[in-house]
Amino acid sequence: MCIAVFLWQAHPLYPFLLLLNRDEYHSRPTKPLGWWEGGEILGGKDELAGGTWLGCTRDGKIAFITNVREVTSIPQAKSRGDLTLRFLESNKNPKEYAEELSKEADQYNGFNLILADITSKSMVYLTNRPKPENFIVMEVTPGMHVLSNASLDSPWPKAQRLGHGFKDLLEKYGEAELPTKEMAEILMTNTIKDDESMLPGIYPSEREHQLSSIFIEADTPLGRYGTRSTCALSVKSSGEVNFYERYLDEDQWKEHTMSCQIKKMEVHG
Repeated sequence: MCIAVFLWQAHPLYPFLLLLNRDEYHSRPTKPLGWWEGGEILGGKDELAGGTWLGCTRDGKIAFITNVREVTSIPQAKSRGDLTLRFLESNKNPKEYAEELSKEADQYNGFNLILADITSKSMVYLTNRPKPENFIVMEVTPGMHVLSNASLDSPWPKAQRLGHGFKDLLEKYGEAELPTKEMAEILMTNTIKDDESMLPGIYPSEREHQLSSIFIEADTPLGRYGTRSTCALSVKSSGEVNFYERYLDEDQWKEHTMSCQIKKMEVHG
């Protein structure tokens, strides 16, 4: 289902910084972080449906997605991971892509989608919930934001825990360079769960209790489910991109970091 915390246009060295956990069934085939064919898109790959939960491009586009927690689902719905991929492959800016997507948002199960263009300092948030016909598109304001499985910045307890921890680390390091890998290790491995009284009340309480931690480990009737990877994606003002991933590969945790340079960083007065 995923959870993410990110900083947008609010740090002197980093126009963008993201920490994200991807939660998925362990049996779902996945490729770890890498360059896609053509060498323009960097991200992991869902080998079942072909999309991605998080990716960036050499020209400064970034996209990531989380599912909306809901009881019912659409039979034969389109894959939500395709929404991020199509933006990264397109020549459209975030607002143009959002306008295009509004015409087909009802063909997907509930999603929260963040689209950004670093070079033009543009970021939008899109969701097709609470109602598919009322597609929501809004500009993301500079600052810190948390995205879980409800709307952007919803005060779910685990989202609040993540936000508070992220803010504490930002205050600790001030305007200095940020140790993004260490930040991910500290914040995204948290297994604290909520009391039953704090749960959203969408799923049965036992299931929701399993999902109430930032880092998830759960046994379900459909198999093992939980956090499959943790990512830290940072973009410096110079255009330097660093993408760290810690991922589960056949029950073994592995990690790697990849870097690139955004081709053109526009200067805005």
